[in-house]
Amino acid sequence: MIQQMIQQWQEKARTARLCRLLGVSRSGVYAARRRRPAPRADVLAAAVQTAFQASGGNYGSRRLSASLKAQGLPAGRHRVRRLMKRHGLKARWKRKFTHTTDSRHDLPVAANVLDRRFKPSAADQAWVADITYIRTERGWLYLAAVLDLYSRKIVGWAMAPSMPAELVCCALQMAIVLRQPKPGLIMHTDRGSQYASQAHRDLLAAASTLDRNTNGYDVVQAT
Repeated sequence: MIQQMIQQWQEKARTARLCRLLGVSRSGVYAARRRRPAPRADVLAAAVQTAFQASGGNYGSRRLSASLKAQGLPAGRHRVRRLMKRHGLKARWKRKFTHTTDSRHDLPVAANVLDRRFKPSAADQAWVADITYIRTERGWLYLAAVLDLYSRKIVGWAMAPSMPAELVCCALQMAIVLRQPKPGLIMHTDRGSQYASQAHRDLLAAASTLDRNTNGYDVVQAT
């Protein structure tokens, strides 16, 4: 017991001398000893918030994970994503304009019948098709969709990382299988090469959707 008291007194004496030499208070030293190091989760959360703010709110989980790794704080993307969600951090995506269809081609196109005289009075009389692009966790994907003008519902769609003619053909094929349109359907698209492709036109012909009143064309191209 006495030895323990002597040891404690010697420790306090050494601490007192060091505090006098360094010009700091003993209470501050003892308080610092009582404070436990911050858990790694707290350190990581603070680092995520700091890096996010430094990026101007533009970094997502992938870039934040890389930034933390460069700072010596390795953290997986999924963990960073959870921390971002917990602290309400949402990256502002900078959307880059991308052309989805290219009308500079020599493929045949049909007349724009839809704009001139056609008003659907029932479903599956006129469809409109287009390609757009959306951002996903795996990057940008192209979405080809077929819309029924009367119901304003999507009747066919397909997604892919590129936009060949097969993309629009898959969307059209889904619409044909699901809706089974009668002959005379008018299909309105832009003048993009995907819609003017032989594969797309052959699919329409094979489905027997040719409009007998529009010179044998059911693909009604926009001007």
